[in-house]
Amino acid sequence: MASAFDVVALAASAGGLNALTHVLAALPPDFPAALVVVQHLDRRHRSVMADILARKCRLPVKEAVEGEPLQAGRAYIAPPDRHLLVTPDHSVSLTQTELVHFVRPSADLLFESVAASYKERAIAVVLSGSGQDGAMGVKAIKKMGGTVIVQDAKNAEFTGMPEAAQATGKADFVLPLDDIAPALTQLCAAIE
Repeated sequence: MASAFDVVALAASAGGLNALTHVLAALPPDFPAALVVVQHLDRRHRSVMADILARKCRLPVKEAVEGEPLQAGRAYIAPPDRHLLVTPDHSVSLTQTELVHFVRPSADLLFESVAASYKERAIAVVLSGSGQDGAMGVKAIKKMGGTVIVQDAKNAEFTGMPEAAQATGKADFVLPLDDIAPALTQLCAAIE
């Protein structure tokens, strides 16, 4: 038994902690793909986001560590002030290269690295956030044959990121927040 997808990359900014909690907490503990998460955070402070999510989720959640191999059924959170990339050998790379769209970590860089490393076996999810980070990365995911889910801006706390992603014309699904976890579970369900 195998999943149709190996990785789900999620990106959020303003209003994103609520959206991420909503999605990740609804996933089953045996979710068959790895999850990598970029949330724009204040880089001057240590983040407790992984701890908050870990308390509310049935699958393990942790802050990503340089060189760590991705495992199915685990969520890896980008640390503050580090871009989270996935390498071709499916491990974590953390960098402090230039800000992208004035942010670090960047959804675009995460999505582009996931697209290059996982091709059609990747899903990108754009959640609540201001700005347009993620829109370029969504195009990369689609170019490599992956799948894109965008939170419906009508029920996002902040609409900038979902609207920018949707405006690319590359979204496979535009869904209310409540429907994203069930869609991920269905898309990643084990196949013969």
